[in-house]
Amino acid sequence: MSTAAQDLKLVETLFEAELHLGHKKNRLHPRARKYVYRIDNGVSIIDLTQTVPQLQKAREFIKQLKEENKVLLVVATKKVANQVVADYCKAHSLSFITAKWLPGLLTNFETLAKNIKKLNDLKAAEAQGDWGSLAKHEVVKLKKHVAKLEKFYGGISTLAKHPDALFIIDCKKENNAVVEAAKSKIPVVAITDTNTDPDTVTYPVVANDDSPKSIEFLLNDLLAPYAKS
Repeated sequence: MSTAAQDLKLVETLFEAELHLGHKKNRLHPRARKYVYRIDNGVSIIDLTQTVPQLQKAREFIKQLKEENKVLLVVATKKVANQVVADYCKAHSLSFITAKWLPGLLTNFETLAKNIKKLNDLKAAEAQGDWGSLAKHEVVKLKKHVAKLEKFYGGISTLAKHPDALFIIDCKKENNAVVEAAKSKIPVVAITDTNTDPDTVTYPVVANDDSPKSIEFLLNDLLAPYAKS
C-alpha cells in the first residue's frame, strides 16, 4: 500500500473515532482556524489530513522517550477524560494526574515530593500492620488523610523527579501545566481542540478532546510504546 493510501486509510480511522469534531464556530481559536476543513451546522470540522502528520510526529517523539527510558506524565483533569486516563495509566504503569494540576510540580518538585513520600510511607505503614495498635478514631483519621493524598498524589507516587515530558488532553483546560512546562523547558505533546492555540505546545495534535471515543483512541495510539512495557 502506498504512503498516500495509508494516510487516507488512517484519516478514515480517525474519522470513525470522532477526531474530526471540533467546537462551535464562535469558540474557534484564530490560530486553530487553519486546521479546520469546514464549518458544518455551526461546528468546526477538523481537517484530519493535517492531524495525520501531527500524530506521526508525536508518536515518534513518544517512542524515542520510551527508548531512552524517559518519564512521561499524562495530564487530564476534565471529567470526560479523567477516568479513562486513570484506568489506562494504572494498567500500563504510567504516571498521571487526573484530579488537579499541582502547582510547582515542574518548577518546585522537591516540595511536592515531600507529600508523595508521606503518602508512600503511610501506605507502607498500613500494609505492614503498623496501625494495629492505634485507636479506631486514629485509624479513621489516617485513612481519610491517605485518601486525600491518594486523590492528588496517587498517580505520581512513583515519580522520583519531575517528568521529562508531558502528555496533555486539552491544553486549554491544563493551561497551568503548559505554562510550567514552558518555564521548565519540558516538551509537551497535547491534544488541542479547535478552541485553543496549538502553537503553545511542542507537539500539538489537533483533534476532538471531548469525546470518550476520541480520547481512548488517542491514548492507545500515542502511548503504545509505554503500553508495551
